[in-house]
Amino acid sequence: MQRENQAAQTADQRQRALQECPLDVLIIGGGIVGAGIARDAAMRGLRVGLVDQHDFAFGTSSRSSRLLHGGLRYLAQGRIGLVHEASVEKKVIHHIAPHLAQPLPFIFPTYRGNRNWVLWQLKIGVKLYDLLCGGRNLGKSSWLSQRQVLGAVPILSAQGLTGAVRYYDGFTNDARLTLDTLRSAARKGAALLNYCRFEDAKGGTSSNVAAGPLWTCELRDTSTGASFDVRARTIVNAAGPWADALPHSRVHLRATKGVHLVVEKSRIPVTETIVMTEGKRILFAIPWGQRTILGTTDTDYRGSLDKVAADADDIGYVLGVTNQFFPNAKLAEPDVISTWAGVRPLVADPNGKPSDISRSHEIHSPEPGWWDVAGGKLTTYRLMAEQTVDQIVHLLRGRKGLQDQPCRTAEEPLLPPTETEGVSGILPPEMDRRAVKHYLTHEWALHLDDVMVRRTSWHYYFRDAEARAEQVADWMGELLGWTEAQRAAEIAHYHQNAGGSWSTSAPGSGFAGRPAR
Repeated sequence: MQRENQAAQTADQRQRALQECPLDVLIIGGGIVGAGIARDAAMRGLRVGLVDQHDFAFGTSSRSSRLLHGGLRYLAQGRIGLVHEASVEKKVIHHIAPHLAQPLPFIFPTYRGNRNWVLWQLKIGVKLYDLLCGGRNLGKSSWLSQRQVLGAVPILSAQGLTGAVRYYDGFTNDARLTLDTLRSAARKGAALLNYCRFEDAKGGTSSNVAAGPLWTCELRDTSTGASFDVRARTIVNAAGPWADALPHSRVHLRATKGVHLVVEKSRIPVTETIVMTEGKRILFAIPWGQRTILGTTDTDYRGSLDKVAADADDIGYVLGVTNQFFPNAKLAEPDVISTWAGVRPLVADPNGKPSDISRSHEIHSPEPGWWDVAGGKLTTYRLMAEQTVDQIVHLLRGRKGLQDQPCRTAEEPLLPPTETEGVSGILPPEMDRRAVKHYLTHEWALHLDDVMVRRTSWHYYFRDAEARAEQVADWMGELLGWTEAQRAAEIAHYHQNAGGSWSTSAPGSGFAGRPAR
């Protein structure tokens, strides 16, 4: 059933849509994987509901490196199947969401004495990388002499430089990809509700024996504390880092933290992504408009999933590696505009270093009608969704007499260009009242940080984000009818919780250990 105005519905209306009649599938988690499952299932004619205890894309899906990639380092680890899957999928995303999949060249410099990354091996590797994309990567790989490297990147360290390879992956906006996938799912009839927590589910029977048993799911509005029940034939646990804490879950995760810093492009003036290495680890300097993104780390994480933040050690590590590759930059904490930190929900492996853990995904059904979906990468979200929905349709075919509906998510664009222009892209949109109104009306934004952090990235992009947040709060207050007390509370919440990041408010201000504003 098509519901073109689904995104414009109020939270109460969307709650009622979840309760109208039994769902074929209830998805727990509004990150990129849950969004992909919702879109695929709705496109195959299933009645779909999705809930998230926070905002959509609150967790890992707004805190990645924003890369669509096969993973050159996974190739070095011999994980050919994973690289092939991701290499194919990055081209699929470029097809269905061209506004969120920009071909991006990478220069991988090599240095004398670095036995982990040797030029002749990388030359072979990038050609194999192209082949794993079906021979048609987003650009053709090549290699560069020392002189060519320094001609392309004059500020790169020349000491011991032996050359480089150039290869292509994609650049995206992870939160925007999640939101546009959800918008696409809503157009196909999916009922979506953020700030709604899954509490528990109990199996039962249906009065219609042919339809099979139903789960009775207890959900709670996290804004009001009110609970309500929803009935569903199947449930998918796509809660990312929170997946192993849900009732019925059999997921075992090993969480690792990744941190990214944003600096002015003038400080690290790169036009192509530069690969920086530290031992076997890989970090990137990624051009982002008038900014450069630096990252990432990969360390075990055991803290709060709701407030993941970069600490001084994280920031010092990334700045240290960057200064080794760009010694004349002499970056220090005051150069950092903002940071974000996220948790990777990797399938548990007690052995090995975090960076060695497989990024492959797993889909399991520990009990009839319940699926756990864990692991994986941003790049392979659509494939994970297809494989999950295939299993759901197989189960429901006998219960509901469903016709086989082939997956179409690799062919059909997420949204028409008219619905993304000016509001969804890799770079932040122009800051104006019209854009804010769109996010409130069509993208389920309820709070100031929903707009500043996830829908626009204004928080990360602008050094004066605090002042801009005041203006956005004024517009939101007018549009949503906030009282002055509500507006003040939203600004305070934004200061305390904006993306779990740190930021400076003026050049040279430093961090002084204070949380983001």
